[in-house]
Amino acid sequence: MRKNVKCVVWDLDNTIWDGILLEDENVELRKEVIDIVKELDNRGILQSIASKNEYSIAIEKMKEYHIDEYFLYPQINWDSKSSSIDKITRLLNIGKDTIAFVDDQIFEREEVKFSNPEVSCIDVLELDTILDRPEMTPQFITEDSKKRRHMYLSEIKRKKIKEDFKGSEEDFLASLEMNFSISDVNEEDLKRAEELTVRTNQLNTTGYTYSYEELDAFRKSDNHMLLIAELKDKFGEYGKIGITLVECKDDIWTIKLLLMSCRVMSRGVGSILLNHIMNLAKKKNVKLQADFVKTDRNRAMYVTYKFAGFKEVYQNGNFLLLENNLEHIQSFPHYVNISTKFSV
Repeated sequence: MRKNVKCVVWDLDNTIWDGILLEDENVELRKEVIDIVKELDNRGILQSIASKNEYSIAIEKMKEYHIDEYFLYPQINWDSKSSSIDKITRLLNIGKDTIAFVDDQIFEREEVKFSNPEVSCIDVLELDTILDRPEMTPQFITEDSKKRRHMYLSEIKRKKIKEDFKGSEEDFLASLEMNFSISDVNEEDLKRAEELTVRTNQLNTTGYTYSYEELDAFRKSDNHMLLIAELKDKFGEYGKIGITLVECKDDIWTIKLLLMSCRVMSRGVGSILLNHIMNLAKKKNVKLQADFVKTDRNRAMYVTYKFAGFKEVYQNGNFLLLENNLEHIQSFPHYVNISTKFSV
């Protein structure tokens, strides 16, 4: 099954607008395209630009039409469209198999398809059906979805400030004044929890996805603990960025799922949720194990487990069972204010 699209990359000439900008500065914005751009934004699907054009002229035209704010990391240059998409995926830290590329020229679509076969290429003539495509239609539109672009814009602002920051990495993180909260998943969180399992591939310990109904059952179960994490700093909200599912038996707890949004990978908070589970297990005097399933993208989570002291006790193909003796639990980073609210 094709993954949900996380970012739509648009061409400009004869796509976003009618006409070629360098030949006619009075190009006409296509209203039906802008309606699509706004709806995709509302659904939490990011958008960018890959256009062969003069950057300053094209950006000025986008600002004139008040559409520049919708597009993250626009690549407006004379490079190949495939190389522009490469850069966009790196900057957004998402997989190419979650990218859709819209262009009016078959040559450009074929060039992208040849270099990046994972990318879905769409002819501008097919736009009347783009909003109906299953990969463009998330099951739920959460508050985090609606704010996703603004969260990325805040992150761009953080990166720019970091470039000019004088001091160590730890000093910079401390300057962000981060607040990390952990709480039970409630009914209002279920849609976002499902969305996280669907969207998060890199920082996901098993690669499993769970439906709304499955997560609701775990939430109500006496034998499971389902927690969600949220992060904020002085620049704004990251939103609900992590969840963990723990199977709780009398003498042993097993972490069935641990995931964190890739947007917080560089914030040094990835192990906080795990450390909280370790502390809780130690207080309950139970053995702590964790399921891990190797995928082609989640090695960072394996490293997180190993760094926290987990060791392999069983392997079957890509499945690993890890265990921690809870003798050496790391302290929490001093630059994060942590609050908890759960029933365990």
